[in-house]
Amino acid sequence: MSQAVYINTMVSLKLFHQNLVTPRARKYLQIIVHCEVYEYLRMPFGINNAPSHFQRMMNEILPEEISEGWLIIYIDDIIFRSKTREEHMYRLSRVLTKIQSVNMKISFKKFHFGFKELKALGHVVSGVSLGLDKNKVAAVLLKPMPQNKKEIQSFFGFAGYYRPHIKDFASIARPLYELGDKDTVFEMTVDRVKAFESLRQALTTAPLLLIPDFKLPFKLYIDASGDGLGSALHQVQIINDKPVEGPYVSYPGKPNQLKPDGVFMPSLGFRKTQLLSGRICF
Repeated sequence: MSQAVYINTMVSLKLFHQNLVTPRARKYLQIIVHCEVYEYLRMPFGINNAPSHFQRMMNEILPEEISEGWLIIYIDDIIFRSKTREEHMYRLSRVLTKIQSVNMKISFKKFHFGFKELKALGHVVSGVSLGLDKNKVAAVLLKPMPQNKKEIQSFFGFAGYYRPHIKDFASIARPLYELGDKDTVFEMTVDRVKAFESLRQALTTAPLLLIPDFKLPFKLYIDASGDGLGSALHQVQIINDKPVEGPYVSYPGKPNQLKPDGVFMPSLGFRKTQLLSGRICF
């Protein structure tokens, strides 16, 4: 989305139902209703490989647009950007023409045209930054303290989705990682409650991630301690008179990796910075 002035999002209508099921595969998608057996003629929801199949199909429909770098597809979400209105109209025409050529339908209610800033995939996207969708964060913050492992895993998964925005995520969440062990009894100890509250607070104050300007220098910060490994790639840019930060990568580490070592631990932290490679936003 770098330097985007106009952003467009659209969503495929009824998603998987737009895919025909081959005659050979229909026998595996049978359902029984009132003592009668029915077969799906179109792909139903709930099949394990349905998302990956649909993603592959979308990539095959719009390969040039993806390779040119101005269009992104995540399953049924199509997002593209342009610098001028004329360019945006041309790209929209290209996308819609190809979608129409395969008889695919787009949801009119979820069609957003020519915005400078849009919500997509839980984020607020613009041509200069990537932020959290505050509405989604607010909904999670209203939930009470987790009462079992399933609830803490649900919160952990949500917070983990935004971990590039949260400095020292692994160190903060370390007490909660223990609950992922099946042999660990669920108990919200003082340390775990503190970790839970700290992550909730971090979500409310998470910084914007900037879209990198490759004409400007970058700064790579690496840290390693007994609590975990971390790194951050920063670039000083000013947006609305405020400095914008880069993404954070953190890793809880294994006990044998976190033993004091002046050379090994920093080098391991540097190795984990490879996770930054290929990111759209910094």
